[in-house]
Amino acid sequence: MKTENQKAWFFVLPVLLLVAFNALIPMMTVVNYSVQETFGDNVFFWQGLDWFQQILRSDRFHAALGRQFLFTFLILIIEVPLGIAIALSMPRQGIWVPVCLVLMALPMLIPWNVVGAMWNIFTLPDIGLLGYTLNHVLGLNYDMTQDPIAAWVTIVTMDVWHWTSLVVLLSYAGLVSIPDAYYQAAKIDGASNWSVFRYIQLPKMKTVLTIAILLRFMDSFNIYTEPFVLTGGGPGNSTTLLSIDLVKIALGQFDLGPAAAMSLIYFAITLLVSWLFYTLMTKDDQN
Repeated sequence: MKTENQKAWFFVLPVLLLVAFNALIPMMTVVNYSVQETFGDNVFFWQGLDWFQQILRSDRFHAALGRQFLFTFLILIIEVPLGIAIALSMPRQGIWVPVCLVLMALPMLIPWNVVGAMWNIFTLPDIGLLGYTLNHVLGLNYDMTQDPIAAWVTIVTMDVWHWTSLVVLLSYAGLVSIPDAYYQAAKIDGASNWSVFRYIQLPKMKTVLTIAILLRFMDSFNIYTEPFVLTGGGPGNSTTLLSIDLVKIALGQFDLGPAAAMSLIYFAITLLVSWLFYTLMTKDDQN
């Protein structure tokens, strides 16, 4: 009878302990602040669940959460189909394969704060290349610093430019893993391009697409740096996503108790929606 060798766990254990240490201590601190009030000097006053009730009843929280869900929804419905389409159009062999892969990876290599600063300068209405072109060449009235719709179009476009490559690369990895025999059989049967995509390519990409959607959901739902650098949450509060509002409460207003409660609610929503995504996308595999 073959016995399993469990010695490999001894090599993984230090990493697990380090990750648990780095995650648990900040989490314990947040939980501590979420049930107490402090005015500094490490003097705390017990609040219980008051902060959670206050946040859940707050119109400000509901508005920021709605903007966060809207942003994530727009990102997913644009980036996932666009990423799949680009991956399908990329070559599978030849000298252009590494060129395409490198070009796709380039936007993801740029730091988040640099992306926000680049697009901020790029879209300024009078001196930015895009802003100047839209206003003075095409005759549009574009000003993301004053128009909420222009600000939303800008932050969504920025994220699409920055992160569609992730969906492309994952989708491409799924496509190149499909054996040629599937395509040969489809050609013999006279299958159309849509049938090949529907019955061969899409099912074979299901695993990588699940990963791509989960990654893009979690990242877009917790995004902070790029939209904050680009718009600062403005004009007004039109692009104040939940992540930006959380930082404003914690650092701007120094309301650590409500901020801690909001961050735990934020964390719970992210986990819940991620679990729902994963459950729905893998439901057929579990049957």
